[in-house]
Amino acid sequence: MNNVLLEARNMDVDIGARQLCKELDITVRAGECWGVLGANGCGKTTLLHTLAGLRPHDAGEILLTRQPIDTMGRRNVARLLGLLLQDSFDAFPATVMESALCGRHPYLGNWQQESPEDRILAERAIQKLALSGLEMRQVDTLSGGERRRLAIATLLTQDPEVMLLDEPTNHLDLKHQVEVLQLLRDMSRKGKAVVMVLHDINQAAHYCDRLLMIFNNGEWEAGESDKLLTEKRLSRLYGTPIKQFRGPDRVYFFT
Repeated sequence: MNNVLLEARNMDVDIGARQLCKELDITVRAGECWGVLGANGCGKTTLLHTLAGLRPHDAGEILLTRQPIDTMGRRNVARLLGLLLQDSFDAFPATVMESALCGRHPYLGNWQQESPEDRILAERAIQKLALSGLEMRQVDTLSGGERRRLAIATLLTQDPEVMLLDEPTNHLDLKHQVEVLQLLRDMSRKGKAVVMVLHDINQAAHYCDRLLMIFNNGEWEAGESDKLLTEKRLSRLYGTPIKQFRGPDRVYFFT
């Protein structure tokens, strides 16, 4: 698929005097699954928030479906782009179903109620995240892993073309990590664009077809996963020796 959904053109991202990215130039297309890799504190979360239009970039431009994101109304942005934050915060008491239905808010007018079709989307998302049967549970009674899966279900209910996810496997056990990453990869193969911050190199290698690597000095590299994932590049990225092992079905990385 060649449908361009999100672009950063010659974009600089700074925090005070520190430059996180210099002249970032990436194009995210429908059908692509991107991983964002980098050491702690390199600016992955800040970059994701910048791409979502939640904080200003310092130079260059961000285009969403070929339109400058800073000229688009937030409702229109939210219909095209969704962001999963690193941590979830519930300002008000709500059930699982009510929380998932928040994903439909960009499509509703003032005081408009969710439609039966909206509820169907929420029910399907809840089912995909293995939360069926918990629809009437209060969110504050959920475990950390259940709350994380609900946040992803809310994003799926929103149904944007571009999904930006900050550490989607936070709080998840191994089984649910695999299920969530497979779900996101499958959604990209059905036409969505997925960009997710990951800490596990092997997860990025297995589930992402493209990578963005953020170094600590404003430098970055982007491209196909199998070309970027080398011992030398990863050792520099994380500041520690990384070794590669080629198994019978795929490549693995370890320290």
